[in-house]
Amino acid sequence: MKIHEYQAKEIFRNFNIPVPRGKVAFSKQEACAIAKELGSFPCVIKAQVHAGGRGKGGGVKLASSIEEVEKIAGDMLNMVLVTHQTGPEGKVVRKLLVEEGLNIDREYYCSVVMDRSSEKIVIMVSEAGGMDIEEVAEKTPEKIIKVFIDPLIGIQGYHLRKAAFGLGFDKDVQRPCMGILKGLYSIFTKYDCSLVEINPLVLTKEKDLIALDAKINFDDNGLFRHKEILELRDIEEEDPLEVEASKYGLNYIKLDGNVGNIVNGAGLAMATMDLIKRAGAEPANFLDVGGGASAEMVENGFKILLSDKNVRAILINIFGGILRCDVLAQGVVSAAKKVGVHVPVVVRMEGTNAEKGREILLNSGLNLKTARDLKEAAQMIADITKDV
Repeated sequence: MKIHEYQAKEIFRNFNIPVPRGKVAFSKQEACAIAKELGSFPCVIKAQVHAGGRGKGGGVKLASSIEEVEKIAGDMLNMVLVTHQTGPEGKVVRKLLVEEGLNIDREYYCSVVMDRSSEKIVIMVSEAGGMDIEEVAEKTPEKIIKVFIDPLIGIQGYHLRKAAFGLGFDKDVQRPCMGILKGLYSIFTKYDCSLVEINPLVLTKEKDLIALDAKINFDDNGLFRHKEILELRDIEEEDPLEVEASKYGLNYIKLDGNVGNIVNGAGLAMATMDLIKRAGAEPANFLDVGGGASAEMVENGFKILLSDKNVRAILINIFGGILRCDVLAQGVVSAAKKVGVHVPVVVRMEGTNAEKGREILLNSGLNLKTARDLKEAAQMIADITKDV
């Protein structure tokens, strides 16, 4: 789960990580009131959307007067902001962060992430702040310093010193830097985060270290432990179909293709999407109904696929284990009769009660095609979408 920058900065404040003074505004009148309260110019107006690259897309601007604040806020609110992370469809800007301007001397990058290969938490820092860290990693990887932390031991002083020293700070700046890094690590571990990032962390000409930006992503699997974090969720920033799927406990991610697919098991779902692409078609989604899915969950998954206007055909690929094939078939038939199937459907199922499941589909009166194996199913769906 993602949250907005202004929400992340509130969490930073609770962990004594310095951030600029500022508040969120939902109208140009509120933006002007916040600018007056800050009492100094220039101030920064930042679009609040769940995407990076806002500055390049026109979502971060400086204002040097109240009149400019009103003009910029009026133009920015309700605009469709397009960045390299939003895709060409962009995101609608519904709220703004109005902050004090800073007297910036240098910019740095700091983050805490999980490294799955080493099974450790990693502090990453770089003197190349303010840039896309992916670009830095590709072109100048030597500029990224990684400090690995065993989660069973936790963060120690030498971890903090190594990262702060790697950024080349003077002694009087190293201590506040270590405090910020410790705060980031504490946030990461307390709230089951997948990413905590500052880009950029700025050193002002007054020698203050301040988190100019803030980004926190949370592991959805840990949210049941953090009700206060779940309350920060902004469903307007999420795909409507993904929001709907989350209500039923479905693992659904919308993609850009035209072949909807329902699969039980994340690994099988990934393999199914690979085979769809290899056959010459494009998957429209990732949908894992899970090993213990009920007929109701399958029905809801089917409804979500049928409501996606980009879906031109559906591939159902089930290996019956905990989820029996007859249960899946009952869910598919129920959903199809309630919603109405307007696209071709190919079904491949094997495992527990597979024959019974095929019999249910055959006697349903629906126009369903069955495949003997996954390769045949993928080719059938690719041939169908070429003709649709």
